[in-house]
Amino acid sequence: MSGNEKSDSWGMGMRRRVCSCTKDDFLPEESFKSWTNYVTALKQTPARLADRVFTRSSLEAELEVKTRSGSEMKKTLNWWDLMWFGMGAVIGAGIFVLTGQEANQDAGPAVVLSYAVSGLSALLSVFCYTEFAVEIPVAGGSFAYLRVELGDFVAFIAAGNILLEYVIGGAAVARSWTSYFATLCNQESNAFRITAHGLEDGYNQLDPIAVGVIIIICIIAVVSTKGSSRLNYVASVVHLIVILFIIVAGFMKADTKNYSNFTPYGVRGIFKASAVLFFAYVGFDAVSTMAEETKNPGRDIPIGLVGSMVITTTIYCVLAVALCLMQPYNKIDVNAPFSVAFESVGWSWAQYIVAAGALKGMTSVLLVSAVGQARYLTHIARTHMMPPWFAKVHSKTGTPINATIVMLGATAVIAFFTDLGILSSLLSISTLFIFMLVALALLVRRYYVSGVTTLENRNKLVIFLVLILASSIATSLYWAISEHGWIGYCITVPIWILSTAGLWFFVPQAHTPKLWGVPMVPWLPSASIAINIFLLGSIDKDSFIRFTVWTAFLLAYYFLFGLHASYDTAKSYELKAIEEGKVLSATKPAVDGGSAPSAPAL
Repeated sequence: MSGNEKSDSWGMGMRRRVCSCTKDDFLPEESFKSWTNYVTALKQTPARLADRVFTRSSLEAELEVKTRSGSEMKKTLNWWDLMWFGMGAVIGAGIFVLTGQEANQDAGPAVVLSYAVSGLSALLSVFCYTEFAVEIPVAGGSFAYLRVELGDFVAFIAAGNILLEYVIGGAAVARSWTSYFATLCNQESNAFRITAHGLEDGYNQLDPIAVGVIIIICIIAVVSTKGSSRLNYVASVVHLIVILFIIVAGFMKADTKNYSNFTPYGVRGIFKASAVLFFAYVGFDAVSTMAEETKNPGRDIPIGLVGSMVITTTIYCVLAVALCLMQPYNKIDVNAPFSVAFESVGWSWAQYIVAAGALKGMTSVLLVSAVGQARYLTHIARTHMMPPWFAKVHSKTGTPINATIVMLGATAVIAFFTDLGILSSLLSISTLFIFMLVALALLVRRYYVSGVTTLENRNKLVIFLVLILASSIATSLYWAISEHGWIGYCITVPIWILSTAGLWFFVPQAHTPKLWGVPMVPWLPSASIAINIFLLGSIDKDSFIRFTVWTAFLLAYYFLFGLHASYDTAKSYELKAIEEGKVLSATKPAVDGGSAPSAPAL
């Protein structure tokens, strides 16, 4: 190499190190090399969409995309870490904020049953997630699972809604963190916020503390996953000690007369509260995104995920009972239920312990959410549905720094401007939708394998799945529009039972899990589908409008960019696999007495 060439090479290296963000970091695919290529790609949108809808990924392909992050994530987690991550991801603002609201307005003392129903729905989803996480140990979570079983298009729509839920949920928790911090400092909940009179109501209470908390969480999340685990462990232990105090002290001040009217709002109120309280369980799916960093996925993930959900549901139910025994349901404060309850029984000093426990819980939720959402975005970017710049894993920390900073940056912006009331109105529609799709994908995984399942069995599978979905949707709609009717359930519920039984009896399973599998298939995943769809029927129409608007935005991005980038990447991978396959067939030893092919001429 000449001196000039060395100089040029050195100069290019310097420029690359100084400015690592180039067009190829975001749009490196062939479709975006020129305007001519892009126009050609847009013209091919229908054909490319059909290809992405009907083409399924594979386990080998999902494992291969890990290499697109540059460096691998470090395997540092075990079942103990995952269990504490699971509890840290879930036990947070939901129990301290929503319990009082739903006990007062929708369920009464029967709010404990609402928590049980939501917990059952979440537990069924946990089982489905666990089988996928064990068999597909990558950072993509539900995105990777749906991509393998239902195709790129469904996976992208699902992942987009999960990311939205993480951002909105993180912003809500950060705003709530500020409110509880103000309470701990013996101030009004809005004392540390700045009022901007020039902004619209609902967006004019600026929250710099929420932004500061998110920045600190971001630094911890990008430095080390194991470090995040240790901090989460400490915070969760302190949090559980505070929760134990609330339970013991609450039962000491219990008055059974407060349970005399157990269901003041009837059965409909129980399920309406359950749909809202599902927010208190959102976050456990973040643990499944850590499968890539788990030492022994086959053992650690089932114990960590299922164990944390059982413990969490038990804690929620006992806390709900303690609260409703301390105070009549119609006197429970909707904003700070536990603090006001202790004050009403003469223990005003206890509100500070409650506030400290709430802060610890919300800190854990923010931390685990930061870790989980970054890994979702990382795996999406590995497929090039999002720019591959987000998929970069830092060689020293072993964490996806770019994805973490971008996701928490969006969370911070929303938390800074948006009122908690507006954020909390964004309920669990996206999450329930995702959990339903994961259960559906599990049934497809168990009963359909290309080249193994016969055409007749495939058609039976499609018919039974359509009947399960249709009967579940019909039950949910009937619940939403008919307050006192019951005849519809006599039709829809038997159809669901017969459809699930038909799938179990008439269609043989084509895939058997190697390490760990969901029990009672198809009944358990079918029940997960039915319960998740049923809870959707109790959610307000505004949430469906927001869901539709966000989905429309996702579709616009997908058709303009994501579709073409992922199509080019997939075809490049397929070409590479074919070439490697040709090399393999040319060098594979002969069998059955045949002669090996000669080496190719040079």
